[in-house]
Amino acid sequence: MKEAQGLKRRVLSIWLPGLAIERWARTSDCAPDDPVVLTIEGTHGPIIHAVTQAAAERGARAGSRLTDARAVDPALVAVPADPAGDAILLKRLARWAGRWSPLIEVDGADALRFDVTGIAHLFDGERGLAKDVLNRFAAMGLSARLAIAPTATAAWALAHYGKARAVICGKDTGAKLGGLPVAALRLPPDAVRTLERLGLKTIGTLAGIERRSLARRFREADNPVDALDRALGRKPEPLTAVPTDRPPRVLLKPEEPATHHEAPVQALERMLPDLVRQLQQRHLGARRLSLTGFRVDGSIGMASVATAIPSREPKHLQRLLSDKAAALDPGFGFDAFALQADWSEGLASGQDSLVGEVSTEREVARLVDRLTVKLGPEKVQRPQPYESHLPERASRWRPALDKVDPVEAPTAQRPQRLLDRPEAIAVVYATPEGLPRRFVWRRAVHDIARVEGPERIAPEWWRERSTARLRDYYRVEDLGGRRYWIYREGLFGDGRGGNPEWYIHGLFG
Repeated sequence: MKEAQGLKRRVLSIWLPGLAIERWARTSDCAPDDPVVLTIEGTHGPIIHAVTQAAAERGARAGSRLTDARAVDPALVAVPADPAGDAILLKRLARWAGRWSPLIEVDGADALRFDVTGIAHLFDGERGLAKDVLNRFAAMGLSARLAIAPTATAAWALAHYGKARAVICGKDTGAKLGGLPVAALRLPPDAVRTLERLGLKTIGTLAGIERRSLARRFREADNPVDALDRALGRKPEPLTAVPTDRPPRVLLKPEEPATHHEAPVQALERMLPDLVRQLQQRHLGARRLSLTGFRVDGSIGMASVATAIPSREPKHLQRLLSDKAAALDPGFGFDAFALQADWSEGLASGQDSLVGEVSTEREVARLVDRLTVKLGPEKVQRPQPYESHLPERASRWRPALDKVDPVEAPTAQRPQRLLDRPEAIAVVYATPEGLPRRFVWRRAVHDIARVEGPERIAPEWWRERSTARLRDYYRVEDLGGRRYWIYREGLFGDGRGGNPEWYIHGLFG
């Protein structure tokens, strides 16, 4: 078989055949020689999902019915499987595997695949990368098989059906696939059975059959010719996790696991110049930066910050991320770090001024970034006027550096301080529709010396329910000289509720 020429892409597929049973064994009190099987519910009773080595030696096999297996060995111990927990572990492993590649996705219930194009030199070649992957999974008590190939289908096939625990292939992909069973092409079971009945049991024999006659026997979705073309790179097979452009990223591997709390900050100092260099080469500025520490026990720690405008200034980025990096708990030790610009925008090189002064906009952005890191993004915002008759809706909060759109301001006088929510007050008035004379707010009595109003604000019928009531606002001043903005909601006999209610909405300076 001849594969497509010029294949430069490299995909690593790792299969964890014992994921379910090994995860169960880590938390179980059973002895290693107990014949345990994990089961899931099937149409006609429990189905064996995974088996221990002792159960396998007694004839138990994954996929068989529990009743059939117990007919051979009644001593089998059945335990319900936990596919949901296995899926959670697999997703956690995918995040942890970011030590090898930023482009990772879960592949089925027990496998991962990475795009490792152009990164093998960081691990002394692809054989060094494969060795590192196997050793680290073994240190967590997980058995693994892997393959590195030009396509995802070929890598999956060789990881699942290859003769060795680690298979690396390039131009010889077709030859290595030739001896594998047709099931390695990830075809549906019915298609596999049809091919085997036709005597086409290996990929090599399948490749020797005339393509048009073979394609007529299968539906388009089950066509083995298409699967073969994807495996050999004749048809594209994109990974869903692969973006059009890789994010700027730097990887650091300490010689020994780092257990001191200063390690993340020291790693940041070492990696940041390389990341800034990548940003400069691609004329980008970071908007979101993340530092990930990979612990030896398989967990990760992450610190991330965002910037108000694109930036690639090392001192500024380090100042933002250092405090959060210092807070990362090393646990049993970090054995790898990754610094990545998760979100970046175009930033061309330019000169701020002829005398070397930093622009005001950039200085304000730096200040906003530092305040955001200290206080949180929800505490560093600016008000945006919004077209609404109701005062509490007349403004909204936006990020601090967002442009504020002009909105026509109300002509009537408004208080300098508006309460977050209007607070109910008790009001004494001469007549039901007359001016207020006294009100009680927060257990304090305020006698009104002066009053202006009313200013009537009608409900926004296009936004509110039909039961919404109009408001009459008054500017009042008590005997102590303090000025308030109060309103009466509703009128007597308006048919939209009971008696009118009074509220205080703001305070004048």
